[in-house]
Amino acid sequence: MLLEGKNAVIHGGGGAIGGAVARAFASEGARAFLAGRTLKKLETVAEDIRRAGGTAHVAVVDALDPEAVQTHADAVAAEAGSIDIVLNAIGIPHAQGIPLADLELSDFEDLVGAYMRAHFLIAKASAKHMVSCGAGVILTISTPGARMSGPGFLGYGVACGAIETFSRILAGELGPSGVRVICLRPDAMPDALATSYTGPMFGRMAEGMGMTGEELLTRRAETIALLRRAPKLKEIADYAAFVASDRAGAMTGAIANLSCGSLVD
Repeated sequence: MLLEGKNAVIHGGGGAIGGAVARAFASEGARAFLAGRTLKKLETVAEDIRRAGGTAHVAVVDALDPEAVQTHADAVAAEAGSIDIVLNAIGIPHAQGIPLADLELSDFEDLVGAYMRAHFLIAKASAKHMVSCGAGVILTISTPGARMSGPGFLGYGVACGAIETFSRILAGELGPSGVRVICLRPDAMPDALATSYTGPMFGRMAEGMGMTGEELLTRRAETIALLRRAPKLKEIADYAAFVASDRAGAMTGAIANLSCGSLVD
């Protein structure tokens, strides 16, 4: 198993990507510590992991609360002995498709600020324990919006660009201590909409076009992605498990393009 004996903290563990990655981590032998704001969603993922023979713990944690994030990290480290992997997979609901002329300053700056606040707090809380052990992996999540240009996603695109820059610089700071940082950059996934905060958002955008959110994302991928399809949740989760493992031990400071070619580096 890739992650045998590892302790993995997954913020947003009840969501689409966070839940999928937590299941993949557990299937590879990691103990999964799921954190998020909605207990029911966390417990659903934890039960899936336990039924499959894995180990999962849940905790209600607000990723924007410094004390809550640090207290949770300290508790996991005290109970498990270490934090080997941390993933920030939280999602912050927001609107897309709003042109600059109609975009409120608060909608722009609050979104960017919230995403960066969560990434800073989660990385800092976990790095404290990783550095003391001389090893660890911090995973972040971006989207092609960090590099693409177009109307209607100014705030989210800037937030994704900031996450990628944060990840690169953090890798440079923590690398000498043995801690790796990798940012995953998948594109929108049709099979994630049912359990993701993006479901209603893409649903609203698709409704005006007379289709479902899944159809919208599928057609978009068929048009712009080199592979003519969108990425799948399982593909993202399996890659996350690999890159968090010692088999990817030479990789840090990287942005992993998992977009099926909708963005080419």
